[in-house]
Amino acid sequence: MAVAFDEMNGPGGDLRPAYQELSRWLKETPPDALEYRRQEAELLFRRIGITFAVYGDAEAQERLIPFDVIPRILSGKEWTLLEKGLKQRVRALNMFLRDIYHGRDILRADIIPDDLIFQNPVFRPEMNGQDVPHDVYVHIAGIDIIRTEPENFFVLEDNARTPSGVSYMLENREIMMRLFPDLFARHRVAPVEKYPDELLSALRSVAPVSASAEPVVALLTPGVYNSAYYEHSFLADKLGVELVEGRDLIVKNDEVFMRTTEGLKRVDVIYRRLDDDFLDPLSFRPDSVLGVPGLMSAYAAGNITLANAVGTGIADDKAVYSYMPEIVKFYLGEEPILKNVPTWRCRESKDLAYVLDNLAELVVKEVHGSGGYGMLIGPAATKATIEAFRDKLKREPEGFIAQPTLALSTCPTCTEKGLAPRHVDLRPFVLTGRDRVNIIPGGLTRVALKEGSLVVNSSQGGGTKDTWILDELS
Repeated sequence: MAVAFDEMNGPGGDLRPAYQELSRWLKETPPDALEYRRQEAELLFRRIGITFAVYGDAEAQERLIPFDVIPRILSGKEWTLLEKGLKQRVRALNMFLRDIYHGRDILRADIIPDDLIFQNPVFRPEMNGQDVPHDVYVHIAGIDIIRTEPENFFVLEDNARTPSGVSYMLENREIMMRLFPDLFARHRVAPVEKYPDELLSALRSVAPVSASAEPVVALLTPGVYNSAYYEHSFLADKLGVELVEGRDLIVKNDEVFMRTTEGLKRVDVIYRRLDDDFLDPLSFRPDSVLGVPGLMSAYAAGNITLANAVGTGIADDKAVYSYMPEIVKFYLGEEPILKNVPTWRCRESKDLAYVLDNLAELVVKEVHGSGGYGMLIGPAATKATIEAFRDKLKREPEGFIAQPTLALSTCPTCTEKGLAPRHVDLRPFVLTGRDRVNIIPGGLTRVALKEGSLVVNSSQGGGTKDTWILDELS
């Protein structure tokens, strides 16, 4: 595997401009002072109560996501490129989703195989021919970005269903401002605090035509046992909207109401953090007690906006991801600004043969997997694990894609032995309203805290950093 690009020190070991002030500050700050503030940050996170649950981990039901106090810094120029590429990609995703559930021009043009859509477990036939308010399917997208060289950013995956992590972006910034005012004073860092206002504005803008002048927004959560419940309650609080569970909502005459102490109140927009399967027991899983009976009939009648729309899981699929360059060209007539990671589709026999021959060098992922689960990192895997994966691939090749093991860029990170480079990725959050696509400058930088590890997911031992976008084109 190639040597990783160091975002602070650059390819030749020369300090990169965006990191000059941070480098000076680090030289002036004694290691014990840094360690003291690191412990203080951990204490603050514990006090706030930011935790996430790890499914299937009996040892620790609730964990604190480790926070690294050294910010990741991008120049204004780098951000401008990312922003353009992200807006382009999300526009194409929205057009693709509308097409898949309506005219299906992309299938008729033979760009994507029909079975990849129609036999896909996350395709929702219930959405066929159904219009969604203002043709927006993905209101909130979390697009995972990795970097391999100064100019090379790649999209690792698209999260178009219920992307999480934005609460960490906001809390990380708040804690950094509290603990490192001196470091902030040396930089012009673009603010992220406007995210809740921008999100609320985007959600209100896509309310149904029948909504009141001040559309009512509610955040629908599966409840306290969900791993991202902290984020649901945090966001509802920041947005100033009601946090509701399925039992708090009722459908009457194809309209959705929430129960309040003053009686029923109509809801126009639901920001749902609940998967399609559980939304409406009358349309999807009849055993779901988390959803709202009749919600889909209110949706079909055009009386409620669901953010994100039902059926967006197709855009999360990693096999569909491999067609994103073609999707961008087909709908927008443009070359993609942000590249995909080269991807082998194991459903295609030629690709499968290559993957089976090179398993020890590749990363193999389930097409519906998330959170770093169900994946093989060839160079780090034992022979037995590789052979077990080989059997899986032969049995069910259509369930997997493979990619080269890329050297993710590194950023300086606090470790027990002092500052050391650790691999990072970035999840910016892209908001699509009725007439504009908007991105708060920054996002969630996830960091692989184990030396040499490429897995940044919090469920697999990763941590997070504050992401600074410098407010000048440097």
